Amino acid sequence: MRKARTHATIWIILAAALLVGCAQPATGSDDLAARPIRVVATTGMVGDLVRNVGGERVEVITLMGPGVDPHLYKASADDVVQLQRADIIFYNGLHLEAAMSEVFERMQSRRRTVAVTGGIPRENLLPSDQYDNQFDPHVWFDVALWRQTVDYVRDALIDLDPSHASIYRTNAESYGRQLEELHAYVQSQAALVPAEQRVLVTAHDAFRYFGRAYGFEVHGLQGVSTVVEAGAADVQQLADFIATRRIPAIFVETSVPQRTLAAVQSAVRARGFEVRIGGELFSDALGDPGTPEGEYSGMVRHNIDTIVTALRGDG
Repeated sequence: MRKARTHATIWIILAAALLVGCAQPATGSDDLAARPIRVVATTGMVGDLVRNVGGERVEVITLMGPGVDPHLYKASADDVVQLQRADIIFYNGLHLEAAMSEVFERMQSRRRTVAVTGGIPRENLLPSDQYDNQFDPHVWFDVALWRQTVDYVRDALIDLDPSHASIYRTNAESYGRQLEELHAYVQSQAALVPAEQRVLVTAHDAFRYFGRAYGFEVHGLQGVSTVVEAGAADVQQLADFIATRRIPAIFVETSVPQRTLAAVQSAVRARGFEVRIGGELFSDALGDPGTPEGEYSGMVRHNIDTIVTALRGDG
């Protein structure tokens, strides 16, 4: 209870600080036309999206770096400063950022805040299997679905900075084509795995959109959110499934402690079957800046290549 009250207090203070900052006069479009737009993005995926659409017109600060779990993220004092200085804030939405999403929603009338998933029709979203009346937020694992966020970001930047609309339109069109090619690549790689072998077991249930888009049966030890930890019964149930189906490989995630799947691996071994760790996948965060996995397209390619290699037994 004390932890919950502390968490709520942090967000009350954050919301108050932001709302006070938002009371300042809004930046005019003439001022923005003469300088880059200051953008704050919550996750690496969102930040990479805005950089590709905004190009040289944006300076993007990403709050959550490599290996950070957005489900559990808590804002720092520096985050509050960055949010106050931002001309516009982009976040994933669909409760990926937990309490932060609620703060951003309340800020909308005073500060430009954009949930990039607002560009995706609700009928294309998967319902959460963990929370009632909510959607699974991990939409970026379906590249074609993530493509729908591009035009939404483009329109938000044009609304903020109309004098550079042509730049945003050109960048969005170019990046959209890149994502279409990326989607085709994932499809072609997935097809290399026989349909009956397309079973993806991960630390938490972040890959349901991936499974729907590319024909994989997906199982996560934890649910859509890592806030709720897996129990002993969850470990045993998943171990039964893996041993019965003789799944050759399971996958750890960069933003989830590896001990969760180590317990599963041990439980499977106790059932007389050996399942190996097929590799490390990027789920809720990108890789290190300057590496291929530090960008969305590189992260997606790393994931599908790792999955296909492990499930085919090529590694």
